[in-house]
Amino acid sequence: MLNNISKQKSVLIIFAIFAISINMRPAITSIGPMLETIREQLTLSNAQVSLLTAVPVICMGVFATMAPVLNRKFGLKRTIYAMLILIGLMTALRGFVSSFIVLIATALIIGIAIAVIGPLLSAMIKQYFPDRAAAVIGVYSLGMGVGSAASAGLTVVFFDRTGSYLLALSSWSVLTLFGLVAWFFAMKGPIEVRQLDSVVAKEHQKKIRSPWKTQKAWLFLLFFGLQSSAFFSIITWLAPIAVAAGMTLLQAGLLLSIMTTVQLFLNILLPLLMERFPARKFWLLLMLVAGTLAVALFWTGIHPLMWTGAFIMGIPLGGLFPIALLLPLDETKTAEEASSWTAMMQTGGFIIGGLLPLLIAVVYDVTANHQYTFGIILSLYVMMFILTFMIGDKKVREDH
Repeated sequence: MLNNISKQKSVLIIFAIFAISINMRPAITSIGPMLETIREQLTLSNAQVSLLTAVPVICMGVFATMAPVLNRKFGLKRTIYAMLILIGLMTALRGFVSSFIVLIATALIIGIAIAVIGPLLSAMIKQYFPDRAAAVIGVYSLGMGVGSAASAGLTVVFFDRTGSYLLALSSWSVLTLFGLVAWFFAMKGPIEVRQLDSVVAKEHQKKIRSPWKTQKAWLFLLFFGLQSSAFFSIITWLAPIAVAAGMTLLQAGLLLSIMTTVQLFLNILLPLLMERFPARKFWLLLMLVAGTLAVALFWTGIHPLMWTGAFIMGIPLGGLFPIALLLPLDETKTAEEASSWTAMMQTGGFIIGGLLPLLIAVVYDVTANHQYTFGIILSLYVMMFILTFMIGDKKVREDH
Protein backbone atom coordinates (compact mmCIF):
# COMPACT_ATOMS: atom_id res chain seq x y z
CA MET A 1 0.00 0.00 0.00
CA LEU A 2 1.10 3.55 -0.76
CA ASN A 3 2.01 6.41 1.58
CA ASN A 4 2.75 4.01 4.44
CA ILE A 5 -0.78 4.15 5.82
CA SER A 6 -1.35 1.86 8.77
CA LYS A 7 -3.36 -1.33 8.59
CA GLN A 8 -6.05 0.24 10.79
CA LYS A 9 -6.24 3.30 8.52
CA SER A 10 -6.47 1.12 5.40
CA VAL A 11 -9.38 -0.83 6.94
CA LEU A 12 -11.17 2.45 7.74
CA ILE A 13 -10.66 3.71 4.19
CA ILE A 14 -11.96 0.46 2.67
CA PHE A 15 -14.99 0.53 4.97
CA ALA A 16 -15.63 4.17 4.02
CA ILE A 17 -15.46 3.25 0.31
CA PHE A 18 -18.09 0.57 1.00
CA ALA A 19 -20.31 2.96 2.99
CA ILE A 20 -20.13 5.66 0.32
CA SER A 21 -20.73 3.28 -2.58
CA ILE A 22 -23.95 2.04 -0.92
CA ASN A 23 -25.35 5.52 -1.63
CA MET A 24 -24.48 5.52 -5.34
CA ARG A 25 -27.43 3.51 -6.70
CA PRO A 26 -30.64 3.58 -4.53
CA ALA A 27 -31.90 6.93 -5.86
CA ILE A 28 -31.82 5.35 -9.35
CA THR A 29 -32.67 1.69 -8.73
CA SER A 30 -35.61 2.47 -6.41
CA ILE A 31 -37.44 4.00 -9.40
CA GLY A 32 -37.75 0.73 -11.39
CA PRO A 33 -40.18 -1.08 -9.03
CA MET A 34 -42.25 2.12 -8.75
CA LEU A 35 -42.23 2.91 -12.48
CA GLU A 36 -45.86 2.00 -13.17
CA THR A 37 -47.10 3.56 -9.91
CA ILE A 38 -45.35 6.87 -10.59
CA ARG A 39 -46.51 6.86 -14.22
CA GLU A 40 -50.15 6.32 -13.21
CA GLN A 41 -50.22 8.75 -10.26
CA LEU A 42 -48.53 11.59 -12.17
CA THR A 43 -50.16 10.74 -15.55
CA LEU A 44 -46.91 10.36 -17.45
CA SER A 45 -45.79 8.51 -20.56
CA ASN A 46 -43.27 5.67 -20.27
CA ALA A 47 -40.65 7.92 -21.85
CA GLN A 48 -41.26 10.65 -19.26
CA VAL A 49 -41.08 8.33 -16.26
CA SER A 50 -38.01 6.61 -17.71
CA LEU A 51 -36.22 9.97 -17.57
CA LEU A 52 -36.06 9.50 -13.78
CA THR A 53 -33.43 6.80 -14.31
CA ALA A 54 -31.99 8.11 -17.59
CA VAL A 55 -31.19 11.64 -16.34
CA PRO A 56 -28.99 10.67 -13.36
CA VAL A 57 -27.14 8.05 -15.40
CA ILE A 58 -26.45 10.52 -18.22
CA CYS A 59 -25.33 13.08 -15.61
CA MET A 60 -22.95 10.47 -14.22
CA GLY A 61 -21.29 10.58 -17.63
CA VAL A 62 -21.50 14.27 -18.52
CA PHE A 63 -20.18 15.50 -15.16
CA ALA A 64 -17.54 12.83 -14.45
CA THR A 65 -14.80 15.26 -15.55
CA MET A 66 -15.76 17.59 -12.68
CA ALA A 67 -14.13 15.16 -10.23
CA PRO A 68 -10.47 16.20 -10.70
CA VAL A 69 -11.45 19.89 -10.90
CA LEU A 70 -13.32 19.83 -7.58
CA ASN A 71 -10.59 17.70 -6.03
CA ARG A 72 -7.95 20.30 -6.94
CA LYS A 73 -10.08 23.19 -5.71
CA PHE A 74 -11.62 21.82 -2.50
CA GLY A 75 -9.74 18.60 -1.72
CA LEU A 76 -10.93 15.01 -1.50
CA LYS A 77 -12.49 15.19 1.97
CA ARG A 78 -14.71 18.21 1.41
CA THR A 79 -15.70 17.18 -2.11
CA ILE A 80 -16.94 13.74 -0.99
CA TYR A 81 -18.70 15.27 2.04
CA ALA A 82 -20.52 17.75 -0.20
CA MET A 83 -21.56 15.15 -2.77
CA LEU A 84 -22.87 12.74 -0.09
CA ILE A 85 -24.89 15.51 1.54
CA LEU A 86 -26.37 16.43 -1.85
CA ILE A 87 -27.43 12.82 -2.47
CA GLY A 88 -29.05 12.63 0.98
CA LEU A 89 -30.90 15.95 0.73
CA MET A 90 -32.17 15.36 -2.80
CA THR A 91 -33.36 11.82 -1.98
CA ALA A 92 -35.13 13.11 1.17
CA LEU A 93 -36.77 15.93 -0.81
CA ARG A 94 -38.65 13.35 -2.87
CA GLY A 95 -40.75 12.53 0.20
CA PHE A 96 -42.28 15.99 0.50
CA VAL A 97 -43.49 17.02 -2.98
CA SER A 98 -45.49 14.94 -5.47
CA SER A 99 -44.18 16.51 -8.68
CA PHE A 100 -42.50 15.24 -11.82
CA ILE A 101 -40.38 18.42 -11.96
CA VAL A 102 -39.07 17.77 -8.42
CA LEU A 103 -38.29 14.13 -9.26
CA ILE A 104 -36.38 15.19 -12.40
CA ALA A 105 -34.52 17.99 -10.58
CA THR A 106 -33.45 15.68 -7.76
CA ALA A 107 -32.41 13.02 -10.29
CA LEU A 108 -30.23 15.60 -12.05
CA ILE A 109 -28.42 16.73 -8.89
CA ILE A 110 -28.01 13.17 -7.58
CA GLY A 111 -26.50 12.16 -10.93
CA ILE A 112 -23.95 15.00 -10.74
CA ALA A 113 -22.98 14.01 -7.18
CA ILE A 114 -22.47 10.36 -8.16
CA ALA A 115 -20.47 11.47 -11.22
CA VAL A 116 -17.99 13.30 -8.99
CA ILE A 117 -17.65 10.55 -6.39
CA GLY A 118 -16.96 7.70 -8.84
CA PRO A 119 -13.62 8.78 -10.40
CA LEU A 120 -12.34 10.05 -7.04
CA LEU A 121 -12.90 6.67 -5.39
CA SER A 122 -11.22 4.88 -8.32
CA ALA A 123 -8.19 7.18 -8.11
CA MET A 124 -8.08 6.72 -4.33
CA ILE A 125 -8.05 2.93 -4.75
CA LYS A 126 -5.27 3.15 -7.35
CA GLN A 127 -3.18 5.41 -5.08
CA TYR A 128 -3.59 3.68 -1.72
CA PHE A 129 -4.13 0.05 -2.80
CA PRO A 130 -2.13 -0.39 -6.03
CA ASP A 131 -1.40 -4.08 -5.34
CA ARG A 132 -4.90 -4.96 -4.14
CA ALA A 133 -6.93 -2.83 -6.54
CA ALA A 134 -9.11 -5.77 -7.68
CA ALA A 135 -10.10 -6.70 -4.12
CA VAL A 136 -10.89 -3.09 -3.13
CA ILE A 137 -12.82 -2.57 -6.38
CA GLY A 138 -14.78 -5.64 -5.26
CA VAL A 139 -15.67 -3.89 -1.99
CA TYR A 140 -16.65 -0.76 -3.96
CA SER A 141 -18.83 -2.84 -6.30
CA LEU A 142 -20.29 -4.75 -3.35
CA GLY A 143 -21.40 -1.49 -1.76
CA MET A 144 -23.20 -0.46 -4.94
CA GLY A 145 -24.68 -3.95 -5.14
CA VAL A 146 -25.99 -3.73 -1.57
CA GLY A 147 -27.57 -0.35 -2.36
CA SER A 148 -29.07 -1.68 -5.59
CA ALA A 149 -30.38 -4.88 -4.00
CA ALA A 150 -31.92 -3.17 -1.00
CA SER A 151 -33.62 -0.42 -3.01
CA ALA A 152 -34.80 -2.71 -5.81
CA GLY A 153 -36.30 -5.24 -3.38
CA LEU A 154 -37.51 -3.16 -0.42
CA THR A 155 -38.95 -0.06 -2.14
CA VAL A 156 -42.06 -2.08 -3.03
CA VAL A 157 -42.32 -3.30 0.58
CA PHE A 158 -42.09 0.28 1.89
CA PHE A 159 -44.74 1.33 -0.64
CA ASP A 160 -46.97 -1.58 0.38
CA ARG A 161 -46.69 -0.57 4.07
CA THR A 162 -47.04 3.22 3.66
CA GLY A 163 -49.19 3.50 0.53
CA SER A 164 -46.93 6.35 -0.60
CA TYR A 165 -44.37 6.06 -3.37
CA LEU A 166 -42.93 9.38 -2.12
CA LEU A 167 -42.02 7.92 1.27
CA ALA A 168 -40.79 4.72 -0.37
CA LEU A 169 -38.39 6.69 -2.59
CA SER A 170 -37.20 9.16 0.08
CA SER A 171 -36.51 6.49 2.72
CA TRP A 172 -33.14 5.75 1.10
CA SER A 173 -31.78 9.12 2.22
CA VAL A 174 -30.93 7.57 5.63
CA LEU A 175 -28.06 5.67 3.98
CA THR A 176 -26.11 8.91 3.57
CA LEU A 177 -25.73 9.16 7.37
CA PHE A 178 -23.88 5.84 7.28
CA GLY A 179 -21.63 7.14 4.51
CA LEU A 180 -20.90 10.46 6.25
CA VAL A 181 -19.97 8.83 9.57
CA ALA A 182 -17.67 6.28 7.88
CA TRP A 183 -16.02 9.02 5.81
CA PHE A 184 -15.46 11.14 8.94
CA PHE A 185 -13.49 8.39 10.70
CA ALA A 186 -11.56 7.39 7.55
CA MET A 187 -10.51 10.96 6.77
CA LYS A 188 -8.81 11.72 10.09
CA GLY A 189 -5.24 12.55 9.16
CA PRO A 190 -3.55 13.52 5.87
CA ILE A 191 -5.50 11.43 3.37
CA GLU A 192 -5.78 12.94 -0.09
CA VAL A 193 -5.80 11.83 -3.70
CA ARG A 194 -2.88 13.61 -5.32
CA GLN A 195 -4.14 16.02 -7.93
CA LEU A 196 -1.92 18.46 -9.76
CA ASP A 197 -2.89 22.13 -10.07
CA SER A 198 -4.13 23.20 -13.48
CA VAL A 199 -0.82 24.69 -14.71
CA VAL A 200 1.28 21.72 -13.65
CA ALA A 201 -1.47 19.36 -14.84
CA LYS A 202 -1.13 20.63 -18.43
CA GLU A 203 2.63 20.06 -18.34
CA HIS A 204 2.22 16.67 -16.67
CA GLN A 205 -0.44 15.65 -19.18
CA LYS A 206 2.26 15.54 -21.87
CA LYS A 207 4.00 12.78 -19.93
CA ILE A 208 1.01 10.44 -19.65
CA ARG A 209 -1.12 8.79 -22.31
CA SER A 210 -4.31 10.69 -23.05
CA PRO A 211 -7.23 8.22 -23.02
CA TRP A 212 -8.95 10.28 -25.73
CA LYS A 213 -6.09 9.41 -28.12
CA THR A 214 -5.83 5.73 -27.13
CA GLN A 215 -7.82 3.06 -28.96
CA LYS A 216 -7.92 0.73 -25.95
CA ALA A 217 -9.54 3.48 -23.83
CA TRP A 218 -12.28 3.90 -26.44
CA LEU A 219 -12.95 0.16 -26.35
CA PHE A 220 -13.23 0.40 -22.56
CA LEU A 221 -15.63 3.33 -22.89
CA LEU A 222 -17.88 1.44 -25.29
CA PHE A 223 -17.84 -1.72 -23.16
CA PHE A 224 -18.60 0.28 -20.01
CA GLY A 225 -21.49 1.96 -21.83
CA LEU A 226 -22.98 -1.30 -23.02
CA GLN A 227 -22.76 -3.01 -19.60
CA SER A 228 -24.26 0.12 -17.99
CA SER A 229 -27.06 0.08 -20.57
CA ALA A 230 -27.80 -3.57 -19.83
CA PHE A 231 -27.72 -3.00 -16.06
CA PHE A 232 -29.99 0.05 -15.98
CA SER A 233 -32.35 -1.33 -18.65
CA ILE A 234 -32.90 -4.53 -16.65
CA ILE A 235 -33.12 -2.78 -13.26
CA THR A 236 -35.60 -0.25 -14.68
CA TRP A 237 -37.78 -2.50 -16.83
CA LEU A 238 -37.78 -5.97 -15.26
CA ALA A 239 -40.53 -5.12 -12.74
CA PRO A 240 -42.89 -3.61 -15.38
CA ILE A 241 -42.14 -6.59 -17.66
CA ALA A 242 -42.96 -9.02 -14.83
CA VAL A 243 -46.22 -7.21 -14.04
CA ALA A 244 -47.14 -7.26 -17.75
CA ALA A 245 -46.48 -11.04 -17.66
CA GLY A 246 -49.07 -11.45 -14.89
CA MET A 247 -47.05 -11.08 -11.67
CA THR A 248 -48.14 -8.87 -8.78
CA LEU A 249 -46.08 -5.81 -7.84
CA LEU A 250 -44.75 -7.62 -4.76
CA GLN A 251 -43.78 -10.66 -6.87
CA ALA A 252 -42.01 -8.34 -9.31
CA GLY A 253 -40.16 -6.78 -6.39
CA LEU A 254 -39.13 -10.22 -5.16
CA LEU A 255 -37.92 -11.07 -8.68
CA LEU A 256 -35.65 -8.01 -8.54
CA SER A 257 -34.50 -8.99 -5.04
CA ILE A 258 -33.40 -12.46 -6.16
CA MET A 259 -31.50 -10.98 -9.09
CA THR A 260 -29.77 -8.29 -7.02
CA THR A 261 -28.93 -10.71 -4.20
CA VAL A 262 -27.00 -12.90 -6.64
CA GLN A 263 -25.42 -9.68 -7.94
CA LEU A 264 -24.07 -8.97 -4.44
CA PHE A 265 -22.13 -12.22 -4.29
CA LEU A 266 -20.62 -11.66 -7.73
CA ASN A 267 -19.66 -8.05 -6.87
CA ILE A 268 -17.25 -9.29 -4.21
CA LEU A 269 -16.47 -12.82 -5.47
CA LEU A 270 -15.45 -12.06 -9.04
CA PRO A 271 -12.69 -9.49 -8.31
CA LEU A 272 -11.19 -11.93 -5.80
CA LEU A 273 -11.32 -14.75 -8.35
CA MET A 274 -9.75 -12.46 -10.94
CA GLU A 275 -6.83 -11.80 -8.60
CA ARG A 276 -6.08 -15.54 -8.57
CA PHE A 277 -7.15 -16.32 -12.13
CA PRO A 278 -6.63 -13.12 -14.15
CA ALA A 279 -7.98 -14.46 -17.46
CA ARG A 280 -10.08 -11.39 -18.22
CA LYS A 281 -11.59 -12.66 -21.48
CA PHE A 282 -12.74 -15.94 -19.87
CA TRP A 283 -14.63 -14.12 -17.10
CA LEU A 284 -16.20 -11.67 -19.54
CA LEU A 285 -17.42 -14.45 -21.81
CA LEU A 286 -18.84 -16.36 -18.83
CA MET A 287 -20.77 -13.26 -17.70
CA LEU A 288 -22.09 -12.61 -21.20
CA VAL A 289 -23.27 -16.19 -21.77
CA ALA A 290 -25.18 -16.00 -18.45
CA GLY A 291 -26.76 -12.67 -19.41
CA THR A 292 -27.84 -13.91 -22.83
CA LEU A 293 -29.42 -17.03 -21.31
CA ALA A 294 -31.26 -14.94 -18.70
CA VAL A 295 -32.71 -12.61 -21.35
CA ALA A 296 -33.97 -15.67 -23.27
CA LEU A 297 -35.66 -17.00 -20.10
CA PHE A 298 -37.31 -13.62 -19.37
CA TRP A 299 -38.50 -13.48 -22.97
CA THR A 300 -40.60 -16.63 -22.55
CA GLY A 301 -42.94 -14.88 -20.07
CA ILE A 302 -43.30 -18.21 -18.22
CA HIS A 303 -43.11 -17.46 -14.48
CA PRO A 304 -40.89 -20.37 -13.32
CA LEU A 305 -38.43 -19.63 -16.15
CA MET A 306 -38.48 -15.92 -15.27
CA TRP A 307 -37.53 -16.77 -11.64
CA THR A 308 -34.65 -18.86 -12.99
CA GLY A 309 -33.69 -16.03 -15.32
CA ALA A 310 -33.59 -13.59 -12.38
CA PHE A 311 -31.11 -15.84 -10.57
CA ILE A 312 -28.89 -16.19 -13.65
CA MET A 313 -29.09 -12.47 -14.57
CA GLY A 314 -27.57 -11.62 -11.19
CA ILE A 315 -24.28 -13.09 -12.49
CA PRO A 316 -23.58 -10.52 -15.26
CA LEU A 317 -25.14 -7.68 -13.27
CA GLY A 318 -22.69 -8.38 -10.46
CA GLY A 319 -19.69 -9.34 -12.56
CA LEU A 320 -19.52 -7.00 -15.55
CA PHE A 321 -19.30 -3.76 -13.56
CA PRO A 322 -16.22 -4.62 -11.45
CA ILE A 323 -14.47 -6.01 -14.54
CA ALA A 324 -15.25 -2.79 -16.41
CA LEU A 325 -13.90 -0.71 -13.49
CA LEU A 326 -10.69 -2.76 -13.46
CA LEU A 327 -10.00 -2.25 -17.17
CA PRO A 328 -8.45 1.25 -16.87
CA LEU A 329 -6.67 0.33 -13.62
CA ASP A 330 -5.01 -2.58 -15.43
CA GLU A 331 -3.80 -0.38 -18.26
CA THR A 332 -2.54 2.67 -16.30
CA LYS A 333 0.52 3.28 -14.15
CA THR A 334 -0.38 6.16 -11.81
CA ALA A 335 -3.37 7.47 -9.82
CA GLU A 336 -3.58 10.53 -12.12
CA GLU A 337 -3.64 8.36 -15.23
CA ALA A 338 -6.17 5.97 -13.66
CA SER A 339 -8.42 8.91 -12.76
CA SER A 340 -8.14 10.31 -16.28
CA TRP A 341 -8.98 6.98 -17.97
CA THR A 342 -11.80 6.22 -15.53
CA ALA A 343 -13.34 9.68 -15.98
CA MET A 344 -13.18 9.33 -19.77
CA MET A 345 -14.66 5.81 -19.65
CA GLN A 346 -17.48 6.86 -17.33
CA THR A 347 -18.16 10.09 -19.24
CA GLY A 348 -19.04 8.31 -22.47
CA GLY A 349 -20.13 5.07 -20.85
CA PHE A 350 -22.78 6.49 -18.57
CA ILE A 351 -24.19 8.69 -21.35
CA ILE A 352 -24.70 5.50 -23.38
CA GLY A 353 -26.00 3.75 -20.24
CA GLY A 354 -28.65 6.41 -19.68
CA LEU A 355 -29.86 6.65 -23.27
CA LEU A 356 -30.62 2.97 -23.88
CA PRO A 357 -33.29 2.54 -21.14
CA LEU A 358 -34.84 5.75 -22.46
CA LEU A 359 -34.87 4.27 -25.99
CA ILE A 360 -36.68 1.21 -24.59
CA ALA A 361 -39.31 3.52 -23.06
CA VAL A 362 -39.86 5.41 -26.32
CA VAL A 363 -40.15 2.16 -28.29
CA TYR A 364 -42.58 0.74 -25.71
CA ASP A 365 -44.71 3.91 -25.83
CA VAL A 366 -45.03 3.45 -29.60
CA THR A 367 -45.45 -0.34 -29.75
CA ALA A 368 -46.83 -1.33 -26.29
CA ASN A 369 -44.84 -4.54 -26.85
CA HIS A 370 -41.96 -5.72 -24.66
CA GLN A 371 -40.70 -8.04 -27.43
CA TYR A 372 -38.74 -5.03 -28.67
CA THR A 373 -37.40 -4.45 -25.14
CA PHE A 374 -35.90 -7.94 -25.08
CA GLY A 375 -34.51 -7.47 -28.58
CA ILE A 376 -32.69 -4.28 -27.56
CA ILE A 377 -31.23 -5.85 -24.39
CA LEU A 378 -30.14 -8.97 -26.28
CA SER A 379 -28.37 -6.79 -28.87
CA LEU A 380 -26.34 -5.19 -26.04
CA TYR A 381 -24.98 -8.61 -25.05
CA VAL A 382 -24.13 -9.46 -28.66
CA MET A 383 -22.13 -6.23 -29.00
CA MET A 384 -20.32 -6.94 -25.70
CA PHE A 385 -19.35 -10.39 -27.03
CA ILE A 386 -17.67 -8.72 -30.01
CA LEU A 387 -15.92 -6.13 -27.82
CA THR A 388 -14.60 -8.81 -25.47
CA PHE A 389 -12.48 -10.32 -28.26
CA MET A 390 -11.24 -6.84 -29.24
CA ILE A 391 -10.24 -5.98 -25.64
CA GLY A 392 -8.60 -9.35 -24.96
CA ASP A 393 -6.71 -10.33 -21.84
CA LYS A 394 -4.56 -8.04 -19.71
CA LYS A 395 -1.08 -7.71 -21.17
CA VAL A 396 2.04 -7.46 -19.05
CA ARG A 397 3.58 -4.08 -19.75
CA GLU A 398 7.11 -4.03 -21.12
CA ASP A 399 8.30 -1.65 -18.39
CA HIS A 400 7.50 -4.20 -15.68
